[in-house]
Amino acid sequence: MSSEFSDLPLTLAADGVRLAVRLTPKASRNRIEGLAAEADGSHILKVSVTAIPEDGKANAALIKLLAKEWKLPKGAFEIVVGATDRRKVVHITGEAEDIRQRLASWIERND
Repeated sequence: MSSEFSDLPLTLAADGVRLAVRLTPKASRNRIEGLAAEADGSHILKVSVTAIPEDGKANAALIKLLAKEWKLPKGAFEIVVGATDRRKVVHITGEAEDIRQRLASWIERND
């Protein structure tokens, strides 16, 4: 696996990757803000959505935004940890290196 995984908030999973996210609901606009360092030295992807954190609306908005930005089907995304928390782990089904490249390219374009 690529060593570039170490600077991204991704971990390898059986059928894809797991993405660490910190979600801010009720924001002024939907946007992926970029990477942030955690206290333990790991990274997390900061995302803001306009949806309220009620009845899964913010989670649905998160998945819709990530799918659109990275040109992946919404069905490839599943929140596996933190459904009711700001800190989430999103499982993305697919080829791990392809997903890593999509995230790295997005960061490069938007950094």
